[in-house]
Amino acid sequence: MNKKTKVAVVQASPILFDLEATLAKTERLTRKAAKKGAQLVLFPEAFISAYPRGLGFGTVVGSREASGREDWLLYYQHAMEVPGPAADYLGEIARKNKIWLVIGVTERSLAGGTLYCTLLYFNPQGDLVQKHRKLKPTAAERIIWGEGDGSDLQVVPTPFGKIGGLICWENYMPLARMTMYQQGVEIYLAPTADERDTWIASMQHIACEGRCYVLSCNQMVRKKDYPKRFQKELKNKKKMMSRGGSMIVSPLGEILAGPLFDEEGILYADIDLLQVQKSKLDFDAVGHYNRQDVFNFSWNHSTK
Repeated sequence: MNKKTKVAVVQASPILFDLEATLAKTERLTRKAAKKGAQLVLFPEAFISAYPRGLGFGTVVGSREASGREDWLLYYQHAMEVPGPAADYLGEIARKNKIWLVIGVTERSLAGGTLYCTLLYFNPQGDLVQKHRKLKPTAAERIIWGEGDGSDLQVVPTPFGKIGGLICWENYMPLARMTMYQQGVEIYLAPTADERDTWIASMQHIACEGRCYVLSCNQMVRKKDYPKRFQKELKNKKKMMSRGGSMIVSPLGEILAGPLFDEEGILYADIDLLQVQKSKLDFDAVGHYNRQDVFNFSWNHSTK
């Protein structure tokens, strides 16, 4: 049985705080990856329409500034509702290019004013088949994003294997990773905003631990990419706000593509899911290397 497929991870900057322009850029980049033969295309965390690195939204402990609320309003206005027109547009991108599209977005709640850091999965028919909200926003991210409820951690079956994943520092949560492994994830997706060298080691560790392919991608963003209204606040920040570090890793922890730093680009790899099975000869976190008589694991929201 042919288990090979081509995958792609996109490292790029969105058009920050501009939903329509970022959707258009997403379409261009997806089309480019599809023309190269990619069947699965992954975009970074909060690609639509910004990961607002370096911004404080006028907040300190105990008080908020009016100017920060104006900045928040702009961020809110360029978030997207799911379902909604922007989600439909992304589905159409997947359908036109006949690919699986997985992308990080800032989601605006239909019920109120809360935003979520969300990962959307679209199939080649353009259907939204999975939506995962980040379980625990990190540090000051908690000002801008709410918490997911954990009911949406299902992996997604595809013709080329089971795909699923976690957003940024969710990947440091051992039990969240175990939820992926328990469902037999074969292509593990890790969109992120972490540009540190230590992230490379983490992705290699997850590949070895889960005996799965790991696709990780980050934005490459420069200070000049931010709208003018934020330049004063960012004046003491480095010119390269996020240097990227996207990569693709094999089930034995070997880096197949990347890491890519300091430039936009698309990384590709031809992956063979038979390698996932071969890698489990000597380790399987939920199989022969799991002592169920000693340890007990459960997922509280395993069914919706």
